Amino acid sequence: MAPPLPSSTRTIPDIANVPRHIAVIMDGNGRWAKQRFMPRVMGHQRGVESLREVVKACRDMGVGYLTVFAFSSENWRRPADEVSFLMSLFMKMLEREVAKLHKNNIRLKIIGDRSRFDPKLVQTMDAAEHLTASNGGLTLTIAANYGGRWDMMNAVQVMLKARPELAQGFAEEDLSPYLSMSDAPEPDLFIRTGGEQRISNFMLWQLAYTELHFTDVLWPEFGRKELDIAIASYQKRERRFGRTSDQLKGDVGA
Repeated sequence: MAPPLPSSTRTIPDIANVPRHIAVIMDGNGRWAKQRFMPRVMGHQRGVESLREVVKACRDMGVGYLTVFAFSSENWRRPADEVSFLMSLFMKMLEREVAKLHKNNIRLKIIGDRSRFDPKLVQTMDAAEHLTASNGGLTLTIAANYGGRWDMMNAVQVMLKARPELAQGFAEEDLSPYLSMSDAPEPDLFIRTGGEQRISNFMLWQLAYTELHFTDVLWPEFGRKELDIAIASYQKRERRFGRTSDQLKGDVGA
């Protein structure tokens, strides 16, 4: 197992002008469709186009990791027909897009609990990950049937199964390699579209020191322009990681 990446609560990570890792909750698909007197599912279809545009923009800007929340563990509470459509859309997206991702040197990773998915969908997910596994460009991670609490609980269970001696006590460095995003740096920038201002059980461990950006723009209307606005907001932030502003200026004694 690879050693854990630097933690923002243990060390001060490098700060780049362009975020290395962007995490997104793609919210507002249903409301976008409702405003246009369309079925909610049409909003989800349009949302795929926005994702395609944002992936291209991140690749062009040199962002290393883009992680998007496609389907939470709480989304099973939605109407059955909408959930069924989302599963079908996910399958079609993988089948249609994976070759393009591979051609553009993009690595695809899918995180979350796969136990509730149809076996054919799981096979398609596995195949897509396998095809793109060696790509060295942008890493696109799709969180599907994912929850931050699930991630931490699952990590503890897997860790203790592999290393039962840690039942007597363990450190952050022991647990972090078993988390879903163990091979990626913590997000520098979190974006949520659609006007809601919460993180909704997304990457609870990893967002400890992430800069948060909320926008009223609905996801189907989110593109390169809106991404530029979010990154411009991020670039104005003072990322202290527990330090003072004077320390950042080199005035450690203040």
